[in-house]
Amino acid sequence: MSRVRVAAVQAEPKWLNLSAGVEQTIEYIESAERGGAQLIAFPETFLPGFPWWMWLNSVDWGEEFLARYLANALTADGPELRAIAYAARRKGLHVSIGFAERAGREVFMSQALIDADGTIAVARKAEPTGLERTVFSVSPGGGPLVRDTVHGRIGVLGGADHLRADLRGQLHEQREQIHVSAWSGFTVYYGEGKEWGPDLNTAASVRYAMDGSTHVIAPVAVVPVAGWEVVDARSPERRLLRGGGGVSRIFGPGGLELATPLAEGHEGLLYADLDLGRAVRMAAPAVPRGERLQPLRGSSGRVVRREPVRAGLAGA
Repeated sequence: MSRVRVAAVQAEPKWLNLSAGVEQTIEYIESAERGGAQLIAFPETFLPGFPWWMWLNSVDWGEEFLARYLANALTADGPELRAIAYAARRKGLHVSIGFAERAGREVFMSQALIDADGTIAVARKAEPTGLERTVFSVSPGGGPLVRDTVHGRIGVLGGADHLRADLRGQLHEQREQIHVSAWSGFTVYYGEGKEWGPDLNTAASVRYAMDGSTHVIAPVAVVPVAGWEVVDARSPERRLLRGGGGVSRIFGPGGLELATPLAEGHEGLLYADLDLGRAVRMAAPAVPRGERLQPLRGSSGRVVRREPVRAGLAGA
């Protein structure tokens, strides 16, 4: 299909409330279907929200809080993700959503790409940033998620992974037609330079579109500082932070915006109609020696994991 209508979510998560977050997610899927979308993309760790409060030195990272976050994380084969997959199948939409994945006593930063038939593919962030590792575990062998769909080849990458040249290269080699650049939201200390704000992250999405000659959907969560009060972060340090976020964008292969952005901090859906036939196609790159990540397929409703497979140069 050469034309695809897509929707990028710009919304505040339901902080540490998994059931409310799943309900919110399904509502957005239904709204996107009414708006004619065939693919909807949610921000990174939208369920149950990115733990921005870890920036606050005053927060007590005790077992009580960690238990709350773990309790509101999803399992890859649990009822919450199945409910979202059922909504995707019922409405005939492809869904990309970031979530905190619980596995035993660990929690991972994961992305799910759900086909319109309800098939779920999950990938974990291989190397969370230093601060993210205070909450999330490292997943050896993890990496970006790419799948062939009826709407073209779709890839997903979360947050700061867009600043890693190796991961960008892996995805560019797989010749995505649509890339989901999922961001958890932006918040900075007052007085910090723009390098820590949304400008750098938006620029990363633009660069990705240009370097990969692909359409980019960049959903971003709205992050008001009030959202952190859910963990009782009420010390004076909280006032040093600026909330906001919610600067979702959709870009074409040349880096030009394809939709008028929503107001910063406003919640809703950003729509664009992608013409995949207009994408600049790159020459197929040589397959490097060593491991190269490939997508796996699965039957409807089944969770599948992407695993590395060996590929060598022809004649090597």
